[in-house]
Amino acid sequence: MSGKIVLGPNQYGKAENRVVRVYRDTERHEIRDLNVSSCLRGSFEAAHTVGDQGSVLPTDSQKQTIFTYAKTHGDGSIEEYGLALARHFVDDVEPVDSARIELEEFAWQRVPVDGTGHDHTWTRTGPEVRIAAITVRGKGSAQREWVIGGVKDLVILKSTGSEFAGFLTDPFTVLQPAYDRILATSLTAHWRFAAPPADWDAAYSGIRALMIEKFATQHSKALQQTLFEMGRVALEAYPCLAEVRLSAPNKHHWSFDLSRFDVENNGEVFYADDRPYGLIQATVQREDAPDAGIAWEPYTGAV
Repeated sequence: MSGKIVLGPNQYGKAENRVVRVYRDTERHEIRDLNVSSCLRGSFEAAHTVGDQGSVLPTDSQKQTIFTYAKTHGDGSIEEYGLALARHFVDDVEPVDSARIELEEFAWQRVPVDGTGHDHTWTRTGPEVRIAAITVRGKGSAQREWVIGGVKDLVILKSTGSEFAGFLTDPFTVLQPAYDRILATSLTAHWRFAAPPADWDAAYSGIRALMIEKFATQHSKALQQTLFEMGRVALEAYPCLAEVRLSAPNKHHWSFDLSRFDVENNGEVFYADDRPYGLIQATVQREDAPDAGIAWEPYTGAV
């Protein structure tokens, strides 16, 4: 092969800015704890091919913007904050033709004191993390926006109501059918919006609650079936969604053999096996969902 060597797709930004925003408007403070990454795409060829930085907005400038906007544009949801940042970089920085903002939000809960939550003290909750990715491309009337919301590291377990049987076998199959097993996972779920919801925070809470409820109540013949049903109920309840993408490692729990000690184990004692694990992924979408465009093109991989 002897074709000309040229620059391919490229992007740059400031990854993982740890922004903590405290709201002190009243004596009862509020807190939002974020990890924010900015990604710019555009006319940066000269920076790569000849080292000309004339079109490159420093990543430090992006960091300063991220922190400043946490004060000036940070009174709403993480999606609104991300949209404000992405629009700024596209609208106000001439060489930039698209911007992507990836956000993680770490949850805190108030410390209970005398039966109520303390006004300005919290403990971290988790391990689950709320996530969002906002992409804005184009200027003026040609501008398009994509918003993805979601959650990751949502650890969930049911002790019954799950089976796995009737599967394909081959000469290497040793797994026995299971008709009553633990089903556990650390779920990552992303949902792409076709239109803005009335309330971004309420949409997040509602979608998350619906999917957890379906995990609990769906008698599962396979983790695949459970994931599809979780995505389906979210799409049915929220017409503003175009698709839901789910990724779930099967966190296996194996019944521990106590028979050698003359002790019965009637589905009560298990060994939690963290590796290897099945990794199940699925997309549940509307047939008429609008084109995803560049919504899923990642930067850090956090979303």
